[in-house]
Amino acid sequence: MRLLRRAFILASLLFSLVGQARAQGEAHVDLLTVKGAITPVVASYMERGIEMAEADGAEALIIELNTPGGAVSVMEGVVQRMAISRVPIVVYVYPQRAQAASAGTFVVLAAHVAAMAPQTSIGAASPVAGQGEELTETEQAKAENILVSLIKGLSERRGEAAAEWAEKAVREAAAATDQEALELGVVDFVVPTLDTLLQELDGFEVELQGQTVTLETKGARVNPIPMNPIESFLHTITDPNIAFILMTLGINGLIFELSSPGGYLAGVVGTICILLSLYALGVLNVNYTGFLFIILAFVLFVADIKAPTHGLLTAGGIISFIFGSLILFQSPFARVSTSLVVGVGLGSGGFFAFAVAKAVQARMRRAVTGREALIGGVAVARTDLDPTGSVFLRGEWWNAVAEGERIRKGEQVEVIGVDGFQLRVKKKK
Repeated sequence: MRLLRRAFILASLLFSLVGQARAQGEAHVDLLTVKGAITPVVASYMERGIEMAEADGAEALIIELNTPGGAVSVMEGVVQRMAISRVPIVVYVYPQRAQAASAGTFVVLAAHVAAMAPQTSIGAASPVAGQGEELTETEQAKAENILVSLIKGLSERRGEAAAEWAEKAVREAAAATDQEALELGVVDFVVPTLDTLLQELDGFEVELQGQTVTLETKGARVNPIPMNPIESFLHTITDPNIAFILMTLGINGLIFELSSPGGYLAGVVGTICILLSLYALGVLNVNYTGFLFIILAFVLFVADIKAPTHGLLTAGGIISFIFGSLILFQSPFARVSTSLVVGVGLGSGGFFAFAVAKAVQARMRRAVTGREALIGGVAVARTDLDPTGSVFLRGEWWNAVAEGERIRKGEQVEVIGVDGFQLRVKKKK
């Protein structure tokens, strides 16, 4: 028994030593996957990935990129972090039909190694205004000059042709296919898969912190670094379509709570949705004129319930909602689906139109309880009404006063009003 125990301990130590030796001797690369606009959430994810690659001794950090762009300030922060990286960074525009547009162009050029998959594109890095407004001629020139200075600094090491194209990407919104980018020297490789990229990278020399480093990636293990749950959640809600839905649900929830207080659930859910949508709208840098049009739409919907106008205000609200939603996201990297906007607009308008119809029906419906229910009732005069007397209505005697002509005992009368405990009546025609 003791011999068996010693053998087990020895085997455990042996496997541990072998595992440590393998971990120390096995080369690996870390892998980030960036899809969608380059937002502060994505920038945080990329910076965290660089830090992890530096800490775990990765041979290189590969960033699979597919982006329509992002805010200049966010892109500048990413590029600055890439510049001081202690691990080689490879940006790979992937998969097929992916793009590295606008801010993505800068990220590709900032990498130590740039690669593209077949049928991908890069470029169109002209500056665009935030909040949906147009840049003045002076502002446009200023923004272009700043971006040209940055992109030329990133591309000069790739040759004169690459630097010239990079300037055109900013000034003329020039774009290039994968093959055109390869011929210009904008990228180093065009490869169809990650495995092929690792083979091509093996033996490739890069300059890192002023020193020449030779990559050894053949047979390297790929270590994916996914977004953590918080990053993934925040990245999801910054999708303009998701942000739009959250905003609509939040406003509806708050209106429902204010119109029928006491349930709390609609108010709590609505508040949470509004807060999340405001975060997303802040990240996406939207046109707040569109947001005001959406608020106006819901004001019109509610007003049509309180003071029915036969659907006129609801129709105006639908138009305001759709118009505001369409101009809410003006950025080329933050677009909301037109079909979604129209569908949600018509759905919200239809819901409030239904509510308006029910409100109108309720107002037109004759009261069945209380004093209001007596109005329009038919009674029988028990005495002459000249003008006062008594009538019998629904099994009860009532004091009544006749309006108009004198009413004789036994004649039918119609109740036209109630004053305290006295009815106002007229002869039934």
